[in-house]
Amino acid sequence: MKYNFDEIVNRRNTSSLKWDVLDNELPMWVADMDFPTCKEVQEEIQKRASIGAYGYSIIPDEFFESIISWWKKRHHFTFKKENMIFSTGVVAAISSIVRKITSVGENVVVLSPVYNIFYNSILNNGRNVLASNLIYKNYQYEIDFVDLEEKLANKQTSLMILCNPHNPVGKIFTKEELEKIGELCFKYHVYVISDEIHCDITRPHKEYIPFASVSEKCYINSITCLAASKTFNLAGLQSACVIVNDPFLYHKVWRGLNTDEVAEPNFFAISANIAAFKYGEEWVNQLNEYLFNNKDFVENFINKNIPSLKVIHSDATYLVWIDISSISNDSVSFCKNLRESTGLYVSEGEEYGTNGKKFIRMNIATSRKNVLDGLNRLKFFVNKKDL
Repeated sequence: MKYNFDEIVNRRNTSSLKWDVLDNELPMWVADMDFPTCKEVQEEIQKRASIGAYGYSIIPDEFFESIISWWKKRHHFTFKKENMIFSTGVVAAISSIVRKITSVGENVVVLSPVYNIFYNSILNNGRNVLASNLIYKNYQYEIDFVDLEEKLANKQTSLMILCNPHNPVGKIFTKEELEKIGELCFKYHVYVISDEIHCDITRPHKEYIPFASVSEKCYINSITCLAASKTFNLAGLQSACVIVNDPFLYHKVWRGLNTDEVAEPNFFAISANIAAFKYGEEWVNQLNEYLFNNKDFVENFINKNIPSLKVIHSDATYLVWIDISSISNDSVSFCKNLRESTGLYVSEGEEYGTNGKKFIRMNIATSRKNVLDGLNRLKFFVNKKDL
């Protein structure tokens, strides 16, 4: 079946977080897609809705088995069912794990710039953010392992949260990079949460590497968080899976998720996830073709028409990280003025860390028509700004 990703859902006036905007505004900020999910998932949700009585749900083995099968086929790694726990979301799980396996006042390391909600999960629970800034060089990012080791060696550091693949810069970490992170964390008795929610949104013929697959130390010392929500546009169903391979750590995480009441599914979540992982592979393959054509279109358009900006070339996520440093040192005011002037709503880079203040993030998981509209608005604003 050939899917048409030029056709999108009109979500204005549907209580959509993304599309709760003025009529003249184009939202390209929060990370959800404008495409309807694959047909089999829609049909499964409609089938569940037709039951009419929406009581409590259980989590059948098929939920975990569908994830195991998907990761084995697409990512060449096999999870064990007894190590898997349902959660109502990756963020909910991360916040719960931070509370359960660290103490107030301890440090949690992140690679900045990074997904802004990580900071909330850390700071809202009374822990300290210890940011190891990625090295930005020649419009690409790499890990500063000297700085990272220094922060992991701090006696107050007990946890690292890794975004793999990385949001917002779209980096797929190499096996060597992941192995080195694993070695350092194991050496300094620091657990790793690996948020792998973006793992299936990768450039065709490029693959991410599951952190737990890299080495025995990575396997036993990590907690993997994953979900179908980004891949299949199911964020509103609030479902995720947490994998913990060490029995002692598994029990602590399981207790934390249950204590925090984030381990029970809603009526539609389980069946939708099973349908996605069982039947959605071809849809995802075609989706990635479309998304990365969009990414390349954005990069080429900006290079040609807005040369004062620079797109950070990336192989993962449907998010584009754009360097605005030649015209602005303040992404907050840049984005505010951009929205007020043109209606284009993108994310300010400073949300993702202080080293993101000269960047903006644009979500290109929408029709090519909308992408072009957004780029023309950006072009108008920057050219007007240059006058």
